[in-house]
Amino acid sequence: MELRHLRYFIAVAEEGGVLNAAQRRLNTSQPSLSRQIRDLEAEVGVKLLERQARGVALTPAGRVFLDHARLALLQVDAATDAARRAAQPERPVLAMGFLVGLEIMWLPHLLRIIRQEAPETEVTLCSLSSPELALAIIRGKLDLAFLRPEKQSLGVSFKLLAKEPLIAVLPAGHRLASHRKIRPQDLAHEVYVSSSRTSPVLHSVIQDYASKSGITLKAKYEGENISSAMSLVASTGGFTLVPLYAQNMLAPNVVARALEGEPPTVDLTLGYNEANPSPLLRRLISRADELVESVRNQSIIQYAEALS
Repeated sequence: MELRHLRYFIAVAEEGGVLNAAQRRLNTSQPSLSRQIRDLEAEVGVKLLERQARGVALTPAGRVFLDHARLALLQVDAATDAARRAAQPERPVLAMGFLVGLEIMWLPHLLRIIRQEAPETEVTLCSLSSPELALAIIRGKLDLAFLRPEKQSLGVSFKLLAKEPLIAVLPAGHRLASHRKIRPQDLAHEVYVSSSRTSPVLHSVIQDYASKSGITLKAKYEGENISSAMSLVASTGGFTLVPLYAQNMLAPNVVARALEGEPPTVDLTLGYNEANPSPLLRRLISRADELVESVRNQSIIQYAEALS
């Protein structure tokens, strides 16, 4: 698989058709582009696009692949920028951390702001658990991170970005998958897969929700993170509770469903060290509200407040 395959696929998905993508974005012929897309689907091993009378539509697998393709190209761009700046060691560096999967949603908009404020800045990225991100900020390894408001994180300041509703993730063939919304009582006797093994804040929110709903959630399986928890859901037939943004990481064999009533929420914050002297960091913190609005209104992935 080559980078051009990813660029071609993204162009076709965003333009809604092979002909439009070939003419408007890629300066190539329609037959050539169609052949490249077929080669990509053959290598991935699943259908990514459904051919329709007027253009194409993404399959469920295609929607998942599109998110990761975009992220892969973002990472390539970041790697290219870092390599070009390696010969200019005096340029400033900004180290950022994300909970797994959040970078797909937030990174493009944050990079836009960084380029406006300090285009010469070299950006480094990492994905860790929330406690690990907080510790990296304390140790000066990260300048800022998208994480939960971890307790006992002396020196770390947290700026609230969003209150993320929790949703249930189940196998596509689960008996509750046909429900538009799921009552907590319906989950009481199902196999519970924990998605919060490395997230004490999320674990506390889930257990508080269970207690208020009059049910007990004792994990039979524990995922290292949200992604691994959803894999366990598919293989065990159980369910997990995850923040809403995780619906953008769903594999085709699992589905997301809203929780009935007022769903529990978990805070997403921007964490940083008050003692960090970086002027760029201060400017980014001052534009955090603008960042939130950009993600809500213009993200390549719709960031909804709750499932409809």
